[in-house]
Amino acid sequence: MAELKDVVQKVRSKNAGPFWLTIDIFCGDADAYQTVSAHLTTEAVANVFKADPASLKRFDMADLHVVKFSLPRPHVQGSIADRDMHGASWAALVGEMTIGA
Repeated sequence: MAELKDVVQKVRSKNAGPFWLTIDIFCGDADAYQTVSAHLTTEAVANVFKADPASLKRFDMADLHVVKFSLPRPHVQGSIADRDMHGASWAALVGEMTIGA
């Protein structure tokens, strides 16, 4: 078992509008992509964000070696409760998830 950030090339998060966040997992090669695609579940990602798994959208892009998740922001971007206006800090939480091979 290893942390996701040690298996992939990069984990990035960003805004996908004022109501959504996107997390991109750039695997770098086919082997890393297969590991991530097979072992990283939507439910596990939802648990990290305390979100309903049904609210996440998952995109597995084998040709690009990318796994992408989109999820509703817990607070509208720019609202007084929003602690990450650009959505950039969410990637660290995913990168620290353990993934088995």
